[in-house]
Amino acid sequence: MSAKKRPALGKGLGALLQSADTDITSSNAETGVGAIAEIPIEDIEANPFNPRTTFEKEALKELSDSIAQHGIIQPLTVRKLGRDKYQLISGERRFRAAQLVGLEKVPAYIRIANDQTMLEMALVENIQRENLNPIEVAISYKRLIDECQLTQEQLSQKISKSRTSITNYLRLLKLPAEIQTGVLAEEITMGHARALVSVDDEKLQLELYQRIIDENLSVRDIEAILRGENIESPKTSEKEKQKNKKTEKAKLPEEFISLKESLSERLSTKVKIQKSPKGGGKIVLEFNSDEDLGRIMELLNK
Repeated sequence: MSAKKRPALGKGLGALLQSADTDITSSNAETGVGAIAEIPIEDIEANPFNPRTTFEKEALKELSDSIAQHGIIQPLTVRKLGRDKYQLISGERRFRAAQLVGLEKVPAYIRIANDQTMLEMALVENIQRENLNPIEVAISYKRLIDECQLTQEQLSQKISKSRTSITNYLRLLKLPAEIQTGVLAEEITMGHARALVSVDDEKLQLELYQRIIDENLSVRDIEAILRGENIESPKTSEKEKQKNKKTEKAKLPEEFISLKESLSERLSTKVKIQKSPKGGGKIVLEFNSDEDLGRIMELLNK
């Protein structure tokens, strides 16, 4: 089955790349928009507007191996700064991988773009990446809104995303820096982060964040905790469970333990006895069905 083609990004990167107004290689009709030039790699500097600041070494190595074998299939996009000087607009992973391979020249589209246009192009191109971290996406959205003076509605149209999706990403930036770092490091998922955003108390947010890491809690676990439910940590081992049971059992006086065992044997069901420091307490009898409850009641009435 062939992959579906992604929808156009409105007036985003795709439209900008097709504009003759931003292409110095299309000085006349014969040249055509999007002509490619081979540029010395030493004449290209990195894009200071790129929101992506980290690149996985393994992924770069795989890309560099591919480039060494097949060359650069998708040209970079650069803007001309001056004589024999260019700056990346998009394609920094390819640029870095080409440096690893030791290429002397790379194919590139040459554009004319002012700083704001360049920033917008870099951000929109960056957002299209499938493996972009949620915090990186959120930062890109925020920069497009703040620095490119876009409303959420305009941003929604430009990147073909719903306003709700954009809002959910932007809310992640309200989390404490420690939690945002955890999302970047993939210690917790976006689902976890979205659950934590709904917590008003920053101290509680950080406590829950640490529990997610320490106890390997799922998003559902966190949602259950926020509803006031008690949950058992997935990391609690069977040995720890038995230890906890023994501890609880040891807290009961000997006569209560004997009573518990006697009742359990007589009624053929699990019996729990809880005693408060003030002298009160309760007895809990477990049953599996209405019939089982009826059987226990008959035994109690004898």
